[in-house]
Amino acid sequence: MVPRGNNVSRHRSCADSSRGVEQRTCNVWRVSSSNVRRIVTTSTNGLSHVAHDDQVEPITVSALPGYRWHRLWSFDTPTTDPPSADIQSGLPHFPPPGGLRFTLYTVPPESAGRPQTLPPAAERELEAALPGRAAHMESDQDGMHRTPSLDFVLVVSGEIWLELDNDEVHLREGDCIVQNGSRHAWRNKSDKPCTMAVVLVGTGATAG
Repeated sequence: MVPRGNNVSRHRSCADSSRGVEQRTCNVWRVSSSNVRRIVTTSTNGLSHVAHDDQVEPITVSALPGYRWHRLWSFDTPTTDPPSADIQSGLPHFPPPGGLRFTLYTVPPESAGRPQTLPPAAERELEAALPGRAAHMESDQDGMHRTPSLDFVLVVSGEIWLELDNDEVHLREGDCIVQNGSRHAWRNKSDKPCTMAVVLVGTGATAG
């Protein structure tokens, strides 16, 4: 099937080397400030088809300028077979045990700055946009946090530094991370935004 709409022109632009445009310049993953096309499939009477073909807008908050979250898919309970194609909204930012979050997460350069403390109005805005997120973040707003989840992360554009208690890892486009409920923070020490594809799977009780 031939891609429709803007996707066709995007792919042609990146493939047409005669224009002298480098691959990274027209990278289709540079989505930090735009909508993302989401296609969801399902089956009816044994026949597969498209259930949704829409655009997902990024979630932004004034308290964290430059940060963006494209919430692509979420559920809070183990799925049936076949899974439901219903789009769920208004769920907590992090998944409960058995839940899942599929997100494109964009981190701006550290030079953009972030507040050390948030006024009450900013805290309310943050909680409304990303329910439950603040409860998992450490109180100094330095970005360190831990969630009861198994996280699968792919760096799709830019570069990022993963800070752990005893290590720091420099990650570039194409690198993958499997995060096993570790205390961590994301530091963008470059001069460009970094976008990651993140799948969070909620885990059960804390191991003894």
